[in-house]
Amino acid sequence: MELAAQSLAAQLRLKRSEMMLSELEAVALRLFEEPGFDVTTVEDIAARAHISVRTFYRYFRAKDDVLQLRIDRRGEALQAALSARPADEPPLHTVRLALEEVVAAEDAALVRRWIAVVAATPSVVKGVIGGIQLKSQRVIAEFFADRLGFQSDAIVPTMLAGAVGGVIQAAHTRWFLHGGDLATTISEGIEVLERGIGSDPTTWTDGAERRVRRKAPLRPPGAGSRRGPRSEDPERDPRRRRKSRSRPD
Repeated sequence: MELAAQSLAAQLRLKRSEMMLSELEAVALRLFEEPGFDVTTVEDIAARAHISVRTFYRYFRAKDDVLQLRIDRRGEALQAALSARPADEPPLHTVRLALEEVVAAEDAALVRRWIAVVAATPSVVKGVIGGIQLKSQRVIAEFFADRLGFQSDAIVPTMLAGAVGGVIQAAHTRWFLHGGDLATTISEGIEVLERGIGSDPTTWTDGAERRVRRKAPLRPPGAGSRRGPRSEDPERDPRRRRKSRSRPD
């Protein structure tokens, strides 16, 4: 009974913490968009959220970290969605469906505001891109590595995750500029990648494996040549015989 009560209390604390994070993110994004990121202070965010500055710092180390929350949450949700997909599903297809599920559950208005703030604030672009590469793309790379039997830092999962990341970024840009449904746009973008790369993992090899294959022993001169070794006797070599006959006497 006591353990159950402690577990329930822990769940309530976690839920309150998640609600506070969401509230602070929404308040901060509105301020970042209206007066601007650079002029907005932690004091401004705390005042608009009706909390103390000390409480803000319990959840974020700096105002820049507010922009990382969306990346963190998508990464966590994507990891869970990937784990729930069938193990015999083609990997790129799995990523496409998992991303579609995760993005469809997000608040589109907040995502649009987040993109607008990042696009209008050059000083935060580096941190945001770094967060995406080190968090979201890492989740995708680890999934590919596990599914295809590679090390997590091997070239195949790393490059596939980078390709998927590029598609996601392009889809966000297209959606931001032209509207529509973000989850569908990302799904259609990855479908293009899926058709281009193919879905058979047996065709994907690591760069290190190809380099080993290239180090095969050299064949002797003339071995395997379609023309074969050249004869020294012009009468036995048709090419040289033609040349010798064409010379004037």
